[in-house]
Formats: sequence, C-alpha cells, structure tokens
Amino acid sequence: MPEGRITRGTTGTNRLRRVDRWIAASPAFLRTEAPLVVDLGYGAAHWTAAELLDRLRKVRPDTRVVGIEIDPARVAVAVPHSRPGLEFVLGGFELPVPGGRAPDVVRAMNVLRQYDEGEVAEVWRRMASRLAPGGLLVDGTSNEVGRIASWVGVTAAGPETLTISLRLAELEQPGIVAERLPKALIHRNVPGERIHALLTDLDRYWAHTAGYAEFGPVQRWTETVARLAAAGWTVRTPPKRVRLGEVTVPWPEVAPTGFARS
Repeated sequence: MPEGRITRGTTGTNRLRRVDRWIAASPAFLRTEAPLVVDLGYGAAHWTAAELLDRLRKVRPDTRVVGIEIDPARVAVAVPHSRPGLEFVLGGFELPVPGGRAPDVVRAMNVLRQYDEGEVAEVWRRMASRLAPGGLLVDGTSNEVGRIASWVGVTAAGPETLTISLRLAELEQPGIVAERLPKALIHRNVPGERIHALLTDLDRYWAHTAGYAEFGPVQRWTETVARLAAAGWTVRTPPKRVRLGEVTVPWPEVAPTGFARS
C-alpha cells in the first residue's frame, strides 16, 4: 500500500521554478549518469512534473522524471500526459519507481506541510533511505505563484541544508519567508530558536542595506547576504545563486531545539 496521506493537491504552472533550477545545479543531479528524479506529490495536475523534466533536460538531456501521487484519481488524470522521459505512477513515501531503480533526487514540495511536525524526521529518514548513493531529497514549501520558497536538502545521513529563495523585485523584507518555511521549521520561528535568529538577522541586514537599493534589489540582497556571512552564519551559496535571491545555510545552524537529525 502507498505510504502517506492524500494532500490537498493544489498546484499551478511555474510555481516550483526556484527549486527546479536549484536542483539543476545540485551535485546530486549533475554528477549522476542519466539522472532519475522523482516529483513526489505532484498534485491534482501534471504540470509541475512536466516543468521539472523540461527544466532539468536543459542541463542534462538524459534526465528521467517520475511523478508519484498517492491519489489514484490524480494518477489517472496525469497518465495521458506521459511522454518519453516522463511517467506517472501510484505511490507514496516508498517511492515505487518503475524498474526498481533508486532515484537520484526526490522533490517533495508542499507535501509535508499538511503533516505534523513530529512526523517529519521519520518521513525524511524513510525516503532518504531509498535514494541512490549520493542522492538528495528536497522537502520544502512555496507560495502559490512561486515567488517565495524554502527547502531542506536531506541525504541518507540526514538533513544537510536550508535554502531560502525569494523574488527580489519589490521584496519588502526577507522575513516574509516565515509563512513558507518547511514543516520542520514553520512553527519554530519564535525567540530562542535558530530559524528565528536567521530570519531576524536577514531582516536586520536588509534594512541596513537600504542605501544599496538605488543600485537595484540584486545588489542590495548580495550585500545583505555578505553581512549575514560576516555576522557568523555559514553561507553556502555561490555568488551566481545569491544573485537569484537565494541563501543556503547548514541545517545544524537552524535545526529546531530537540529535532532529531535522522
């Protein structure tokens, strides 16, 4: 039987572009021969899986994407949209890829948002144990139009990173991502927790760099991230990706109090 529960299934075109381009640049995707990528919980329509394939094939034309959904009705709707390199199957956290190959990357966006925080660590462990060696699970959340997103990168060893990705044009403050944090963090944005400290510092340095706004939001964000790093946060974001509105930090620097690593 499929492992997991049926989610609301809301989706939209172009919603997951930020995480898709991050995956396309990830070592777990780039270093693999003929990458196999799973879109877990693609929702009521096939769009996100199809967009994922199209974006990844611009980097690796040999990519294969499998959309997995726990709702049989959604699978039935998506199957007619299958094409070479893209297929849809019934399943859940057990990741039933046709042919039995372990996936290199699993994208599970907006799936765990409807679970309890206490379930997250076990679900991560369950899915990460089914990855190919060196594989990556991406669990996160985005807003409906894809302008605000965050995700955790999980390997077989446990959670490794948190990435925040924002559309910089017209951004009022980075802390807006608080409402779109992954399930493991969304209830921890309170004083005393590390994620609260990160978002507080991001908002502080964004305010401090207001003078850079005349050079554009990208320059302002670049300076904000530079000040974040100078304050002691370990920023793992290459300069090119910072300019896209991203910042990535190690999971241990934001892990919730008492949260099991794996």
